[in-house]
Amino acid sequence: MKSFIVFTALLLSITSLIGQSAQKQRVIVLTDIEADPDDTQSLVRLLLYANEIDIKGIVATTSCWLQNSIHPKSIERVIEAYGEVQPNLSQHQKDYPKAEALLPLIKRGLPVYGMKGVGEGKDSEGSDWIIKVLEEEDARPLWISTWGGVNTLAQALYKIKNTKSKKEASRMFSKLRVYTISDQDDSGLWIRNNFPELFYILSPGDDYGYATWTGINTFVKGIDNTSISNSWIAEHIQQGHGPLGAAYPDVAWGVEGDTPAFLSLIPNGLNNAEHPEWGGWGGRYELYQPDFSKMKDGSSIVEIAPETRAIWTNASDKYTPYVHGAYGRTLKRDSMSFENDKVTLWRWRDDFQNDFAARMDWCTQSFEEANHAPVPVLSHAEEITLTAGEGFTLDAFETTDPDGDNLTFLWFHYPEAGSYEGSINLGAENVHRVHLKAPEVDKMETAHIILKVTDKGEPALSAYKRVIITIKPS
Repeated sequence: MKSFIVFTALLLSITSLIGQSAQKQRVIVLTDIEADPDDTQSLVRLLLYANEIDIKGIVATTSCWLQNSIHPKSIERVIEAYGEVQPNLSQHQKDYPKAEALLPLIKRGLPVYGMKGVGEGKDSEGSDWIIKVLEEEDARPLWISTWGGVNTLAQALYKIKNTKSKKEASRMFSKLRVYTISDQDDSGLWIRNNFPELFYILSPGDDYGYATWTGINTFVKGIDNTSISNSWIAEHIQQGHGPLGAAYPDVAWGVEGDTPAFLSLIPNGLNNAEHPEWGGWGGRYELYQPDFSKMKDGSSIVEIAPETRAIWTNASDKYTPYVHGAYGRTLKRDSMSFENDKVTLWRWRDDFQNDFAARMDWCTQSFEEANHAPVPVLSHAEEITLTAGEGFTLDAFETTDPDGDNLTFLWFHYPEAGSYEGSINLGAENVHRVHLKAPEVDKMETAHIILKVTDKGEPALSAYKRVIITIKPS
């Protein structure tokens, strides 16, 4: 009987993945690997999601921290470690590519800094590869996940502009989505000034302390920061998890500073990469032209200058964590709240760290031994239109768990993701079915209600559904 349950659970998991496979985000990574151990850390994590993110290239580049050399061999070493555990990963979820398919995707940028690598005759294996992928007959966007300098992309854009027709260049540019971990060379600002139509996510300025992405490793007073501690990393990632875990280096400056550049590409029911303003594991960002007077010099050596266009950049959330109650209602709001741009990222930190730890377990454990995320199922549409004052029900009764674990439900209003900023009473938020009344409004408003389902496995894993409610005035 147990084997039948496990087999059924596996089928459910696979079926869920098949439904998601058409939505896999394409990504090319630009990495200044060896400038800081965090690039290697982020690469280890990325490969654990290689079944859900379509990796199209990994390019060794320079940055302000690594100006005259590139290290593709370091990428190769991590992929080879992944290859040793790939067969075991495939027991847990399908579509993990073999190392032999990933190794040819390692490309080289020029071993020069910034704009010295942009212009006539400055093509590289990496810049040509970006163009080749953009030329493919694939309607999906192409994400450029930039962990270091961005001059390889700048050269690709330069060549497209100077060799393609205006119509073809426009078509190719429209497919690009760029997330850069701050500016780490002087070609980033050049790109934004010369290609104003480009979809670009960035925390501007070179003081990393003001960047949203630092929420991944910021120590936050008043919450439990265990999941970014060195002891947690050693236990759950580095030791006893096979060669891929052993390839994960110790922290030098900050743990996984580059990971936010791809976290929102993971299909978990919360993330929507095309809508940075909705928020997700990689943070929340809004489209506006930043005020240069608020930019500060600091953490890097890249010269900063005013933005000449709107970019997707820092946004703020007000967040009150939920805590476990020893008696009575299982989940309740904490007594303290937090509000800033980093909150938009670290509010999900325990969830994505646990997910990382579980996938690292998959490297060595059987399906029966390891934990797998729940599969939330709504009994209604994910987009609902209501009239102010109208009652309605949200229900996730059909939600399942691949391992048969007990589940905790949590529904909450995410006001910053929609236009309606008022409170919405959800009653007992930790049940599978909640009854609500659409609030009174004097104009059309949207409200985002998030369902988070968490199992009681080890580590506890969460998955989500986002319900977008359009509210019409009565």
